[in-house]
Amino acid sequence: MRFARTARAVREHLSQRHRYAHVVRVARFAELLARAHGVEPFRARIAGMLHDLARLYPAERLLRECAERGMPIDAFERAQPVVLHARLGAELAREEFGVEDEGVLSAIRKHTLADAVMSPLDAVVYLADGLEPGRDFADRAELAALALRDLDGAMRAVLASSIAYLLERGLEISPHTQAAARRYGITAPLEERRPA
Repeated sequence: MRFARTARAVREHLSQRHRYAHVVRVARFAELLARAHGVEPFRARIAGMLHDLARLYPAERLLRECAERGMPIDAFERAQPVVLHARLGAELAREEFGVEDEGVLSAIRKHTLADAVMSPLDAVVYLADGLEPGRDFADRAELAALALRDLDGAMRAVLASSIAYLLERGLEISPHTQAAARRYGITAPLEERRPA
């Protein structure tokens, strides 16, 4: 019953059908991944449901609300404020939804950029967000199947795919994503982008 109340509150908070459908799919896939990898399913489901609380906020609001909470904002985040929705979302989960489980809050914080330190729950939510069935890209089904079998292998594959996508488009790679890539043994694409 508690989850149903949370889901209703999230639907009201987001007030957008498309985004709500996404968080429901992420919550379901996170629970499935959690069961496959020995992670507590309810924690994964609740993190999935709450991961995008600030996703629809405009850049100015993300920057303002993070500053009001005294949250440090690095140069990448200042240039790409949309990524702040993950860290701000964790604060909203604590403040508005009463989440005190640091593992759940960490998974919400890291669901967009990943990080050098990723717990199994962090990885489950990161992968569920990127691979939920509503996502439409060529390797999604294959990567989702890999995620069900091999959490670390899926993290390596998804991070490598994300980095390749960013490099192809000449976009900057977050320091957190670079740290996560190194943690999972991905160095070649990062080395290619260094100036000579």
